[in-house]
This record gives sequence, C-alpha cells and structure tokens, in this order.
Amino acid sequence: MTTINQDEIQKFSTLADEWWDVNGKFKPLHMFNPIRIEYIRNSISQHFKKDLNDSLPFRDLKILDIGSGGGLVSEPMSRLGADVTGIDASEKNIKVSTLHAKKSNLKIDYQIKSPEELDKKNYYDVVLSLEVIEHVQNVDFYLKTCCSLLKKGGLIFTATINRTLTSYIKAIIGAEYILRWLPIGTHDWNKFIKPEELESKLTGFDISIQDIKGLSFNPINQKWKQSKDTSVNYILIGSKN
Repeated sequence: MTTINQDEIQKFSTLADEWWDVNGKFKPLHMFNPIRIEYIRNSISQHFKKDLNDSLPFRDLKILDIGSGGGLVSEPMSRLGADVTGIDASEKNIKVSTLHAKKSNLKIDYQIKSPEELDKKNYYDVVLSLEVIEHVQNVDFYLKTCCSLLKKGGLIFTATINRTLTSYIKAIIGAEYILRWLPIGTHDWNKFIKPEELESKLTGFDISIQDIKGLSFNPINQKWKQSKDTSVNYILIGSKN
C-alpha cells in the first residue's frame, strides 16, 4: 500500500524550481507561510514548555515535515534549533530544498520518501502534515502512518482545505481560475476533507484533538490571519495519547 499519487507528485515536480521565488507560482504559499509558522511555533513552545526568547528553543525536538517541498517550513523549524527531517516523494523537490538549505547553512535531513517508507515508529516529537493530505492516494493509511511516527505526547499538525461550497468558490474558482494564484488543476475539491472527518480519523489513531484554527485571507491588506472560520483553510493540532 502506498500514499503516493504520481499525478500529484508530477504537478509539484514541474514547479520545483520556483519554490523560493516569492513572486513565482508559489507566491500564495509565501504569503500564507508566516501565519502558519507563527501558529506552529507558538503551539509547539506552549506544549513542550519552550522559551521562545531562547536562541534555539527547539534544540532537543525531532520534527518531521511530510511533503516538505522546497523547505518553506523545514527551514524555519531548523533555525529554531530543531532536528528536522523533511521528506517528499518528488526527487526534484528534495534537490531544490537540499541546495537551498546548504546555501542557508542549515542542517536538514531531506529524503526522497513517503511516510510509510520511514522506519522510525514513535520517534518524532512533532509531525507536520501541511497542505499534503488533499494530494495523497490513501487518506486513512496516510494518517495512520503519520500517527505511528509520532512519540507519545507528541504533536501532529494537519493543515488542509475544508470541503464546502465556500472553498470551491474561493480555493478552486477564485484562486485557480480568476486570480490565477495557482495553476488550474492544483486542487481537486472532492479530495478536500471536512474538520469533523479529520478529527474522527485522527481520534481513531489514538490522537486527542488539541486545537483547530481557521486561516483566512484579507483581500484588502493582502494578509492572512488566524480566525474561527474553518470554511476554507484550517489547521488542526492533535496529541498522541
């Protein structure tokens, strides 16, 4: 059994050279990244009682970034001192992220792998699954594997898009067809997952839900913010029992 969807991998491999171009195809992700990094950083520090005033507050934490892409999340976590492993099924993505980390003098263990290929059960303090679940082949197997890699008491972050009429209008029609923020066909609305569905699946894999936040875009100031509105983008945190 595999979580790899070759068509999805090919989509992102085609764009791999643009990961760090803030005005390129991943411009929406660069705009989106600061708010999710802030939320992840603050949640980890609160859960593990880390002082963010420390120069390297996450120095004793092992973090796994699944679907790490160009390293847009792996690198900030590494700068906070974490021992970061970034995995991606796209060889091109891993080459781009490895080169960028080297240029940035960051030591990140990037591997061309899907989560089921990792042999590190109950190993990571934090598992990051950000904008990945809507692109995998088998959601239940994917989540089960992610949870198996997490230590008891560890945190799993899952960020994705809700399956609502609003998300179809904003994330598909708006972002892909009207604003052209993303290439047409980037997302399949039918693969989006509702928060209650995700909660149910994670609970079945011995995860206690800690928090859920909506992430909303303000078209006036062109910035993202945390909100109670989970109708489109949201991020969910769970802790392993």
